[in-house]
Amino acid sequence: MLVWFLPLFLVLLMVGLPVFFALLAAPGVMLVLNGQERDLTLLYRNVYNGMDSFPLMAIPFFLLAGEMMNRGGITQRLVEFSQALVGHFRAGLAQVNILSSMLFAGLSGSAVADTSALGAMLIPAMEREGYSRRFAAAVTAASSVIGPIIPPSGIMIIYAYVMEQSVAALFLAGILPGILVGLGLMAVTNVMARRAPGAFPPLRRRAGWGEKGQASLKAFFPLLTPVIILGGILGGVFTPTEASAVAVAYAAFIALFVLRTMTWRDLPEVLSRAAIMSSVILLLVGAALAFKTVVALSHAPETLASLILSLSDNPLVLLLLINLLLFGVGMFLDAGPAIIILGPILGPIFTSLGVDPVHFAIIMSVNLTVGLATPPMGLVLFVASSVSGERVETIARAILPFLAVEVLAILLITYVPAISLALPRLFGFL
Repeated sequence: MLVWFLPLFLVLLMVGLPVFFALLAAPGVMLVLNGQERDLTLLYRNVYNGMDSFPLMAIPFFLLAGEMMNRGGITQRLVEFSQALVGHFRAGLAQVNILSSMLFAGLSGSAVADTSALGAMLIPAMEREGYSRRFAAAVTAASSVIGPIIPPSGIMIIYAYVMEQSVAALFLAGILPGILVGLGLMAVTNVMARRAPGAFPPLRRRAGWGEKGQASLKAFFPLLTPVIILGGILGGVFTPTEASAVAVAYAAFIALFVLRTMTWRDLPEVLSRAAIMSSVILLLVGAALAFKTVVALSHAPETLASLILSLSDNPLVLLLLINLLLFGVGMFLDAGPAIIILGPILGPIFTSLGVDPVHFAIIMSVNLTVGLATPPMGLVLFVASSVSGERVETIARAILPFLAVEVLAILLITYVPAISLALPRLFGFL
Protein backbone atom coordinates (compact mmCIF):
# COMPACT_ATOMS: atom_id res chain seq x y z
CA MET A 1 0.00 0.00 0.00
CA LEU A 2 2.84 2.40 0.88
CA VAL A 3 4.53 1.76 -2.49
CA TRP A 4 1.42 2.80 -4.42
CA PHE A 5 0.42 5.55 -2.01
CA LEU A 6 3.51 7.73 -2.51
CA PRO A 7 3.23 8.07 -6.32
CA LEU A 8 -0.51 8.69 -6.07
CA PHE A 9 0.03 11.27 -3.32
CA LEU A 10 2.65 13.13 -5.42
CA VAL A 11 0.40 13.07 -8.50
CA LEU A 12 -2.45 14.61 -6.50
CA LEU A 13 -0.10 17.34 -5.26
CA MET A 14 1.18 18.07 -8.78
CA VAL A 15 -2.34 18.52 -10.15
CA GLY A 16 -2.92 21.16 -7.49
CA LEU A 17 -4.85 19.32 -4.79
CA PRO A 18 -4.12 20.79 -1.33
CA VAL A 19 -1.94 18.63 0.94
CA PHE A 20 -4.80 18.06 3.40
CA PHE A 21 -7.06 16.50 0.76
CA ALA A 22 -4.20 14.57 -0.86
CA LEU A 23 -3.32 13.00 2.50
CA LEU A 24 -6.90 11.73 2.78
CA ALA A 25 -7.69 10.98 -0.87
CA ALA A 26 -4.60 8.88 -1.60
CA PRO A 27 -5.10 6.29 1.18
CA GLY A 28 -8.87 6.45 0.59
CA VAL A 29 -8.41 5.40 -3.04
CA MET A 30 -6.01 2.64 -1.99
CA LEU A 31 -8.52 1.29 0.55
CA VAL A 32 -11.23 1.13 -2.11
CA LEU A 33 -8.92 -0.62 -4.58
CA ASN A 34 -7.90 -3.12 -1.88
CA GLY A 35 -11.55 -3.86 -1.07
CA GLN A 36 -11.29 -2.29 2.40
CA GLU A 37 -14.17 0.18 2.10
CA ARG A 38 -15.18 -0.50 5.70
CA ASP A 39 -11.93 1.11 6.85
CA LEU A 40 -12.84 4.43 5.18
CA THR A 41 -14.80 5.46 8.27
CA LEU A 42 -11.69 4.78 10.37
CA LEU A 43 -9.66 7.06 8.09
CA TYR A 44 -11.98 10.07 8.27
CA ARG A 45 -12.97 9.63 11.93
CA ASN A 46 -9.30 9.86 12.90
CA VAL A 47 -9.01 13.32 11.33
CA TYR A 48 -10.85 14.74 14.33
CA ASN A 49 -9.18 12.38 16.79
CA GLY A 50 -5.79 13.52 15.53
CA MET A 51 -6.58 17.15 16.29
CA ASP A 52 -8.34 16.54 19.61
CA SER A 53 -5.26 16.84 21.81
CA PHE A 54 -4.35 19.10 24.73
CA PRO A 55 -0.59 19.19 23.86
CA LEU A 56 -1.38 20.37 20.32
CA MET A 57 -3.14 23.45 21.73
CA ALA A 58 0.35 24.90 22.20
CA ILE A 59 0.62 25.42 18.43
CA PRO A 60 -2.22 27.98 18.00
CA PHE A 61 -1.17 29.77 21.19
CA PHE A 62 2.45 30.15 20.05
CA LEU A 63 1.28 31.31 16.63
CA LEU A 64 -0.99 33.88 18.28
CA ALA A 65 1.87 35.12 20.48
CA GLY A 66 4.04 35.53 17.37
CA GLU A 67 1.29 37.43 15.56
CA MET A 68 0.85 39.79 18.52
CA MET A 69 4.59 40.40 18.68
CA ASN A 70 4.69 41.12 14.96
CA ARG A 71 1.65 43.43 14.92
CA GLY A 72 2.94 45.20 18.02
CA GLY A 73 6.06 46.33 16.18
CA ILE A 74 8.28 44.11 18.28
CA THR A 75 9.89 42.67 15.13
CA GLN A 76 11.23 46.15 14.38
CA ARG A 77 12.84 46.32 17.83
CA LEU A 78 14.58 42.99 17.28
CA VAL A 79 15.92 44.21 13.92
CA GLU A 80 17.25 47.40 15.54
CA PHE A 81 18.90 45.34 18.28
CA SER A 82 20.51 43.05 15.67
CA GLN A 83 21.68 46.06 13.69
CA ALA A 84 23.37 47.55 16.75
CA LEU A 85 25.23 44.27 17.34
CA VAL A 86 26.27 43.12 13.84
CA GLY A 87 25.32 45.93 11.44
CA HIS A 88 28.98 46.95 11.04
CA PHE A 89 30.05 43.45 9.85
CA ARG A 90 30.69 42.71 6.17
CA ALA A 91 27.33 42.45 4.38
CA GLY A 92 25.96 44.03 7.55
CA LEU A 93 22.26 44.12 6.73
CA ALA A 94 22.37 40.51 5.56
CA GLN A 95 23.96 39.59 8.91
CA VAL A 96 21.21 41.59 10.64
CA ASN A 97 18.65 39.55 8.71
CA ILE A 98 20.14 36.26 9.95
CA LEU A 99 20.52 37.37 13.57
CA SER A 100 16.97 38.75 13.55
CA SER A 101 15.73 35.33 12.40
CA MET A 102 17.55 33.71 15.32
CA LEU A 103 15.94 36.14 17.76
CA PHE A 104 12.50 36.00 16.13
CA ALA A 105 12.65 32.19 16.34
CA GLY A 106 12.36 32.50 20.09
CA LEU A 107 9.02 34.28 19.65
CA SER A 108 7.15 32.56 16.81
CA GLY A 109 8.64 29.11 16.12
CA SER A 110 7.43 29.35 12.51
CA ALA A 111 9.53 29.61 9.34
CA VAL A 112 6.64 31.09 7.38
CA ALA A 113 5.99 33.78 10.01
CA ASP A 114 9.71 34.59 10.02
CA THR A 115 9.84 34.95 6.24
CA SER A 116 6.75 37.10 5.98
CA ALA A 117 7.44 39.33 8.99
CA LEU A 118 11.16 39.93 8.53
CA GLY A 119 11.04 39.73 4.74
CA ALA A 120 8.47 42.50 4.44
CA MET A 121 10.75 44.74 6.50
CA LEU A 122 14.28 43.74 5.51
CA ILE A 123 14.08 42.79 1.82
CA PRO A 124 13.11 46.36 0.73
CA ALA A 125 15.68 47.81 3.15
CA MET A 126 18.44 45.57 1.74
CA GLU A 127 17.44 46.48 -1.80
CA ARG A 128 17.61 50.21 -1.00
CA GLU A 129 21.08 49.73 0.44
CA GLY A 130 22.38 48.10 -2.74
CA TYR A 131 21.80 44.35 -2.33
CA SER A 132 20.17 42.51 -5.21
CA ARG A 133 16.55 41.59 -4.54
CA ARG A 134 17.17 37.90 -5.20
CA PHE A 135 20.05 37.82 -2.66
CA ALA A 136 17.92 39.58 -0.05
CA ALA A 137 15.08 37.12 -0.61
CA ALA A 138 17.48 34.15 -0.51
CA VAL A 139 19.03 35.26 2.80
CA THR A 140 15.56 35.73 4.29
CA ALA A 141 14.35 32.31 3.14
CA ALA A 142 17.53 30.51 4.22
CA SER A 143 17.62 32.06 7.69
CA SER A 144 13.89 31.59 8.31
CA VAL A 145 14.37 27.82 8.70
CA ILE A 146 15.96 28.59 12.08
CA GLY A 147 12.45 29.50 13.32
CA PRO A 148 11.22 25.93 13.94
CA ILE A 149 14.60 24.79 15.34
CA ILE A 150 15.16 27.29 18.16
CA PRO A 151 12.31 26.96 20.70
CA PRO A 152 9.41 27.39 20.82
CA SER A 153 8.93 25.09 17.83
CA GLY A 154 5.64 23.90 16.38
CA ILE A 155 7.13 20.87 14.63
CA MET A 156 8.85 19.72 17.82
CA ILE A 157 5.53 19.91 19.66
CA ILE A 158 4.07 17.72 16.90
CA TYR A 159 7.00 15.29 17.11
CA ALA A 160 6.74 15.06 20.90
CA TYR A 161 2.98 14.42 20.59
CA VAL A 162 3.34 11.68 17.98
CA MET A 163 6.43 9.97 19.42
CA GLU A 164 5.61 10.49 23.13
CA GLN A 165 8.77 12.48 23.86
CA SER A 166 9.30 15.35 26.28
CA VAL A 167 8.58 18.73 24.71
CA ALA A 168 11.01 20.38 27.14
CA ALA A 169 13.79 17.97 26.11
CA LEU A 170 13.22 18.68 22.42
CA PHE A 171 13.08 22.44 23.03
CA LEU A 172 16.44 22.30 24.84
CA ALA A 173 17.92 20.04 22.18
CA GLY A 174 17.03 22.53 19.44
CA ILE A 175 18.87 25.54 20.89
CA LEU A 176 22.48 24.68 19.94
CA PRO A 177 21.61 23.26 16.47
CA GLY A 178 19.65 26.45 15.72
CA ILE A 179 22.56 28.63 16.79
CA LEU A 180 24.92 26.44 14.72
CA VAL A 181 22.81 26.94 11.59
CA GLY A 182 22.62 30.71 12.20
CA LEU A 183 26.38 31.08 12.74
CA GLY A 184 27.03 29.00 9.62
CA LEU A 185 24.82 31.30 7.53
CA MET A 186 26.58 34.36 8.94
CA ALA A 187 29.97 32.82 8.13
CA VAL A 188 29.11 32.03 4.50
CA THR A 189 27.67 35.53 4.07
CA ASN A 190 30.97 36.95 5.31
CA VAL A 191 32.94 34.76 2.88
CA MET A 192 30.73 35.85 -0.05
CA ALA A 193 31.22 39.52 0.88
CA ARG A 194 35.01 39.07 1.02
CA ARG A 195 35.19 37.27 -2.33
CA ALA A 196 32.96 39.72 -4.21
CA PRO A 197 33.15 43.03 -2.33
CA GLY A 198 31.78 44.96 -5.30
CA ALA A 199 28.48 43.10 -5.09
CA PHE A 200 27.87 44.26 -1.51
CA PRO A 201 27.43 47.72 0.04
CA PRO A 202 30.39 49.28 1.88
CA LEU A 203 30.87 48.66 5.59
CA ARG A 204 28.61 50.59 7.92
CA ARG A 205 29.93 52.39 10.96
CA ARG A 206 30.00 50.54 14.26
CA ALA A 207 27.16 51.45 16.63
CA GLY A 208 28.26 53.33 19.74
CA TRP A 209 27.67 52.06 23.25
CA GLY A 210 24.80 54.50 23.66
CA GLU A 211 23.06 53.17 20.55
CA LYS A 212 23.64 49.58 21.67
CA GLY A 213 22.24 50.37 25.10
CA GLN A 214 19.16 52.04 23.65
CA ALA A 215 18.54 49.15 21.23
CA SER A 216 18.97 46.66 24.08
CA LEU A 217 16.41 48.48 26.22
CA LYS A 218 13.90 48.46 23.35
CA ALA A 219 14.43 44.73 22.79
CA PHE A 220 14.49 43.81 26.50
CA PHE A 221 10.83 42.85 26.92
CA PRO A 222 10.57 40.88 23.62
CA LEU A 223 13.76 38.98 24.44
CA LEU A 224 12.28 37.97 27.80
CA THR A 225 9.65 35.87 25.98
CA PRO A 226 11.77 32.73 25.36
CA VAL A 227 13.29 33.10 28.84
CA ILE A 228 9.81 33.03 30.41
CA ILE A 229 8.70 30.11 28.21
CA LEU A 230 11.74 27.89 28.77
CA GLY A 231 12.27 28.99 32.36
CA GLY A 232 8.69 28.17 33.28
CA ILE A 233 8.78 24.77 31.58
CA LEU A 234 12.17 23.75 33.01
CA GLY A 235 11.24 25.05 36.44
CA GLY A 236 8.07 22.98 36.49
CA VAL A 237 5.90 26.08 36.81
CA PHE A 238 3.76 25.17 33.81
CA THR A 239 3.47 22.63 31.01
CA PRO A 240 4.44 23.52 27.41
CA THR A 241 0.77 24.07 26.54
CA GLU A 242 0.31 26.34 29.55
CA ALA A 243 3.57 28.08 28.59
CA SER A 244 2.10 28.90 25.18
CA ALA A 245 -0.92 30.52 26.85
CA VAL A 246 1.41 32.49 29.14
CA ALA A 247 3.32 33.63 26.04
CA VAL A 248 0.08 35.00 24.56
CA ALA A 249 -0.79 36.84 27.77
CA TYR A 250 2.73 38.27 28.00
CA ALA A 251 2.75 39.35 24.33
CA ALA A 252 -0.65 41.02 24.72
CA PHE A 253 0.43 42.79 27.92
CA ILE A 254 3.65 44.09 26.34
CA ALA A 255 2.04 45.17 23.05
CA LEU A 256 -1.10 46.73 24.56
CA PHE A 257 0.03 48.22 27.87
CA VAL A 258 3.84 48.48 28.08
CA LEU A 259 4.91 49.45 24.57
CA ARG A 260 1.40 50.48 23.45
CA THR A 261 2.27 49.58 19.87
CA MET A 262 -0.97 47.63 19.35
CA THR A 263 -4.55 48.75 19.98
CA TRP A 264 -7.70 46.80 20.82
CA ARG A 265 -8.89 47.42 17.26
CA ASP A 266 -5.97 45.34 15.97
CA LEU A 267 -7.04 42.26 17.95
CA PRO A 268 -9.71 40.90 15.55
CA GLU A 269 -7.26 40.78 12.63
CA VAL A 270 -4.50 39.29 14.79
CA LEU A 271 -6.86 36.61 16.11
CA SER A 272 -8.20 35.77 12.65
CA ARG A 273 -4.70 35.44 11.15
CA ALA A 274 -3.58 33.18 13.98
CA ALA A 275 -6.79 31.13 13.68
CA ILE A 276 -6.32 30.59 9.95
CA MET A 277 -2.67 29.53 10.33
CA SER A 278 -3.57 27.25 13.24
CA SER A 279 -6.43 25.63 11.35
CA VAL A 280 -4.14 24.84 8.42
CA ILE A 281 -1.57 23.17 10.68
CA LEU A 282 -4.12 21.26 12.77
CA LEU A 283 -5.98 20.00 9.68
CA LEU A 284 -2.67 18.70 8.31
CA VAL A 285 -1.90 17.03 11.63
CA GLY A 286 -5.34 15.40 11.71
CA ALA A 287 -5.08 14.17 8.11
CA ALA A 288 -1.55 12.87 8.62
CA LEU A 289 -2.51 10.99 11.79
CA ALA A 290 -5.49 9.48 9.98
CA PHE A 291 -3.17 8.38 7.20
CA LYS A 292 -0.76 6.89 9.75
CA THR A 293 -3.59 4.80 11.20
CA VAL A 294 -4.44 3.34 7.79
CA VAL A 295 -0.80 2.65 6.91
CA ALA A 296 -0.41 0.76 10.19
CA LEU A 297 -3.15 -1.64 9.05
CA SER A 298 -1.05 -2.61 6.02
CA HIS A 299 2.06 -3.37 8.13
CA ALA A 300 4.01 -1.07 5.82
CA PRO A 301 6.18 0.32 8.67
CA GLU A 302 7.51 -3.14 9.53
CA THR A 303 8.19 -3.86 5.85
CA LEU A 304 9.99 -0.55 5.36
CA ALA A 305 12.01 -1.08 8.54
CA SER A 306 13.17 -4.48 7.31
CA LEU A 307 14.13 -2.93 3.97
CA ILE A 308 16.15 -0.15 5.60
CA LEU A 309 17.97 -2.53 7.95
CA SER A 310 18.82 -4.82 5.03
CA LEU A 311 20.81 -2.02 3.37
CA SER A 312 23.42 -1.88 6.13
CA ASP A 313 23.90 -2.72 9.78
CA ASN A 314 26.15 0.30 10.33
CA PRO A 315 24.20 3.09 12.11
CA LEU A 316 26.46 5.78 10.60
CA VAL A 317 25.69 4.64 7.04
CA LEU A 318 21.99 4.35 7.81
CA LEU A 319 21.95 7.86 9.29
CA LEU A 320 23.46 9.22 6.09
CA LEU A 321 20.84 7.40 3.99
CA ILE A 322 18.04 8.66 6.23
CA ASN A 323 19.38 12.21 5.95
CA LEU A 324 19.15 11.90 2.16
CA LEU A 325 15.61 10.51 2.44
CA LEU A 326 14.43 13.23 4.82
CA PHE A 327 16.07 15.98 2.79
CA GLY A 328 14.27 14.71 -0.31
CA VAL A 329 10.94 14.42 1.52
CA GLY A 330 11.34 17.95 2.85
CA MET A 331 11.52 19.28 -0.72
CA PHE A 332 7.95 18.18 -1.39
CA LEU A 333 6.13 17.82 1.93
CA ASP A 334 5.62 20.21 4.82
CA ALA A 335 7.53 19.33 7.98
CA GLY A 336 4.49 18.63 10.18
CA PRO A 337 2.84 15.94 8.02
CA ALA A 338 6.25 14.45 7.17
CA ILE A 339 7.07 14.02 10.86
CA ILE A 340 3.72 12.39 11.57
CA ILE A 341 4.04 10.02 8.61
CA LEU A 342 7.72 9.07 8.91
CA GLY A 343 8.42 9.55 12.63
CA PRO A 344 6.63 6.41 13.84
CA ILE A 345 8.30 4.42 11.04
CA LEU A 346 11.89 5.66 11.31
CA GLY A 347 12.14 6.58 15.01
CA PRO A 348 11.92 3.04 16.45
CA ILE A 349 14.41 1.75 13.86
CA PHE A 350 17.15 4.11 14.94
CA THR A 351 16.31 3.86 18.61
CA SER A 352 16.89 0.09 18.31
CA LEU A 353 20.29 0.86 16.76
CA GLY A 354 21.33 2.91 19.77
CA VAL A 355 20.50 6.42 18.54
CA ASP A 356 19.03 8.55 21.32
CA PRO A 357 15.33 9.36 20.59
CA VAL A 358 15.89 13.07 21.30
CA HIS A 359 18.92 13.13 18.98
CA PHE A 360 16.93 11.49 16.20
CA ALA A 361 14.09 13.96 16.75
CA ILE A 362 16.48 16.85 16.11
CA ILE A 363 18.01 15.16 13.05
CA MET A 364 14.56 14.70 11.59
CA SER A 365 13.28 18.15 12.54
CA VAL A 366 16.30 20.04 11.16
CA ASN A 367 16.30 18.01 7.94
CA LEU A 368 12.64 18.63 7.24
CA THR A 369 12.89 22.28 8.26
CA VAL A 370 15.75 22.92 5.84
CA GLY A 371 13.55 21.26 3.21
CA LEU A 372 11.18 24.24 3.58
CA ALA A 373 13.82 26.36 1.81
CA THR A 374 14.81 23.73 -0.75
CA PRO A 375 13.68 23.77 -4.40
CA PRO A 376 11.39 22.83 -6.04
CA MET A 377 8.54 22.90 -3.50
CA GLY A 378 10.04 24.62 -0.45
CA LEU A 379 7.23 26.61 1.15
CA VAL A 380 9.35 29.53 2.36
CA LEU A 381 10.70 30.00 -1.18
CA PHE A 382 7.17 30.77 -2.32
CA VAL A 383 6.57 33.05 0.68
CA ALA A 384 9.85 34.89 -0.02
CA SER A 385 8.83 35.20 -3.66
CA SER A 386 5.46 36.63 -2.66
CA VAL A 387 7.02 39.14 -0.26
CA SER A 388 9.86 40.23 -2.57
CA GLY A 389 8.19 39.97 -5.98
CA GLU A 390 11.19 37.92 -7.22
CA ARG A 391 10.70 34.70 -9.18
CA VAL A 392 11.04 31.45 -7.24
CA GLU A 393 13.61 30.13 -9.75
CA THR A 394 15.99 33.07 -9.21
CA ILE A 395 15.68 32.82 -5.41
CA ALA A 396 16.34 29.06 -5.66
CA ARG A 397 19.63 29.70 -7.49
CA ALA A 398 20.73 32.41 -5.07
CA ILE A 399 19.98 30.25 -2.02
CA LEU A 400 22.30 27.36 -3.01
CA PRO A 401 25.40 28.54 -1.03
CA PHE A 402 23.24 28.89 2.09
CA LEU A 403 21.72 25.44 1.57
CA ALA A 404 25.23 23.97 1.32
CA VAL A 405 26.03 25.37 4.77
CA GLU A 406 22.76 24.05 6.18
CA VAL A 407 23.49 20.57 4.80
CA LEU A 408 26.92 20.70 6.47
CA ALA A 409 25.21 21.71 9.74
CA ILE A 410 22.83 18.73 9.38
CA LEU A 411 25.80 16.36 9.03
CA LEU A 412 27.47 17.87 12.12
CA ILE A 413 24.24 17.53 14.10
CA THR A 414 23.89 13.93 12.90
CA TYR A 415 27.41 12.73 13.70
CA VAL A 416 28.13 14.87 16.79
CA PRO A 417 25.24 13.97 19.16
CA ALA A 418 26.55 16.31 21.87
CA ILE A 419 25.34 19.31 19.84
CA SER A 420 21.76 18.18 20.41
CA LEU A 421 22.06 16.32 23.71
CA ALA A 422 24.33 18.59 25.79
CA LEU A 423 21.58 20.89 27.09
CA PRO A 424 18.93 18.19 27.72
CA ARG A 425 21.56 16.20 29.62
CA LEU A 426 22.65 19.27 31.58
CA PHE A 427 19.07 19.92 32.74
CA GLY A 428 18.43 16.26 33.57
CA PHE A 429 16.08 15.32 30.70
CA LEU A 430 18.20 12.38 29.52
